[in-house]
Amino acid sequence: MTGYLLLGGAIICEVFATTMMKLSNGFTVLWPSIGMVVGYLLCFYCLGKALVTIPLSVGYAIWCAVGIVLTSIIAVAFFGDKLSLQAIAGIALIIVGVIMVNVFGPSH
Repeated sequence: MTGYLLLGGAIICEVFATTMMKLSNGFTVLWPSIGMVVGYLLCFYCLGKALVTIPLSVGYAIWCAVGIVLTSIIAVAFFGDKLSLQAIAGIALIIVGVIMVNVFGPSH
């Protein structure tokens, strides 16, 4: 269970860091740039610790998929990005892929 809590922390830190990257305006704004670096450092620390107890294929798949979904939601809600039907379908396929990795992956 601790592994999944750490994975959740890694996901939150990664989404935060990616959002800060956007706000850094190409690393021209100091505090978001610092936030991005700190966020990614914490993200990879938590992810590394999570992968001690979670299989790599499962942990990485969850980390990527949830990060993509949350980052896409933030991009639409706060930055006015538009998602095409094809992009939404692609995100849905990523989610289906992660479910398949979890259901049929190495731990089953």
